[in-house]
Amino acid sequence: MTGSTTQMTLAQGLNAGLRQALSDDDHVVLLGEDIGALGGVFRVTDGLQREFGPRRVVDTPLAESGILGTAIGMSYRGYRPVVEIQFDGFVYVAFDQIVSQVAKMHARTRGKVPMPITIRIPVAGGIGAAEHHSESPETYFVHTAGLRVVSVSNPQDASTVLRQAIACDDPVIFFEPKRLYHVKGDVDPAVDLADAPPMSSAHVVRPGRDVTVVSWGSHVATAIDAAEAMADDGASVEVIDLRSLSPWDADAVTESVRRTGRLVVVHEGPRQVGVGAEVCATVTERCFEHLEAPPVRVTGHDVPYPPAKLEGHHVPDLDRVCHGIDQVLGRVPLDVLTGVAA
Repeated sequence: MTGSTTQMTLAQGLNAGLRQALSDDDHVVLLGEDIGALGGVFRVTDGLQREFGPRRVVDTPLAESGILGTAIGMSYRGYRPVVEIQFDGFVYVAFDQIVSQVAKMHARTRGKVPMPITIRIPVAGGIGAAEHHSESPETYFVHTAGLRVVSVSNPQDASTVLRQAIACDDPVIFFEPKRLYHVKGDVDPAVDLADAPPMSSAHVVRPGRDVTVVSWGSHVATAIDAAEAMADDGASVEVIDLRSLSPWDADAVTESVRRTGRLVVVHEGPRQVGVGAEVCATVTERCFEHLEAPPVRVTGHDVPYPPAKLEGHHVPDLDRVCHGIDQVLGRVPLDVLTGVAA
């Protein structure tokens, strides 16, 4: 069953999802730095410790590897820990625990030991943050067998997909684009998970005929803006929010490309060996005879994330996405070396 909708920011949607998960299952426990009394640096957990107590919403030491190690032990004991990594660049301290232990426990024990750990990570740039606070680490985790990886782009998915992740017996890397925390939308926090689309499914957020644009997280909005701009120029652009990066909904993407004949993938992480490369390769393998142009990637550059004053040159924007669409439409020459606007 569902309840009524209300306007929430994406951060409030996450808060509502966490509250519902804590209410539904006494085995759900939140772990993280400053998530209790402070409510997290982005206030996503605001009020939850007061409501559920310090044994359910636990302020941890500043030690990401220790937080993940604790979560692994709690999973062994039947709990469903939800870990908050304060900023994306801090997750590397816990990389060994995630890749060497969390991702492998289920396979190593032939399914006898589930690892229902949800790892929440504020991700990507666009907020003028300092070094180590604007990373796009999705490729590291997508490449790791045994992990689910999702990225939300709107308040309703923030609430519902987070609840699905917590209820899942697989470990889930849950990316929250920090530049979207204050974006508002209608949210029904009481959605019945049995009626919700699968966590691994992609959504067509804008239908179109001429070009398929695939993105996730904060750049879904950029892709929609580009589709609207291109409509004024006579091009019909379909926008797909991938939502799940591992596993990813290849069927939804290839079905779209078979109709449009063209593909543009937009993401903020570096271009080399990014998730966009996998999407383009799979589409080329499955849809080669349907393609009217080579797929194009519009991405961040293959450099460390730049200082805040320069991030506008790094993050894909409306002009670069429109240029990528013009490339696959044959309106401008295709740059085969970069696939992005000069």
